[in-house]
Amino acid sequence: MIKVREAVGDGPLVYGDWNCGGTKLHATRVGRAVAHLDIMLEQPCKTLEDCAAVRQATGLPMKIDELAFDQGSLLRAAELGCLDAVALKLSKFGGISAMRRCRDLTVHLGAEICAECTWGSDIVTAASLHFAASTPPANLLNTCDLSSYVGPRICPDAPVRKDGRIAPPEGAGLGVRPDEGVLGNPVLEI
Repeated sequence: MIKVREAVGDGPLVYGDWNCGGTKLHATRVGRAVAHLDIMLEQPCKTLEDCAAVRQATGLPMKIDELAFDQGSLLRAAELGCLDAVALKLSKFGGISAMRRCRDLTVHLGAEICAECTWGSDIVTAASLHFAASTPPANLLNTCDLSSYVGPRICPDAPVRKDGRIAPPEGAGLGVRPDEGVLGNPVLEI
């Protein structure tokens, strides 16, 4: 985190993503050592209670990720005081409608939102981009271009990132159309 902060300078948000890999003690020690750097910790511990303890001990803002999956988990994180930001992921919340309800709750709770998914294709990226575009700008921390991490690309008309920016596609539905030749034959037809 120190090297990243030095490389990007003041201004851009820097956060350390622990993916639940730290103990409360380790995360607190590291957090205190880097607290002067203006950073955010992302999900350092396996429980919301431990994340809240780290948040309280370090004074660093906390982004919840792995433990955010429904309205109850968001309310619990807010109750514990560790919901400064949250990753709302399409696949974890069970679809766009559930994610929208959780987004509205998150906005009400005053937290910032990372609109994304747990990887995905051009279709998932299109859905996440539309979701991000419908989120109040004051509550949107960022969104992700997941398409560039997955191959092959399945929608030739899908948006691509340029100069660190990406916008939702225009058109009917999600605004992307899969190339059925890339998808191949269906595994199951109902």
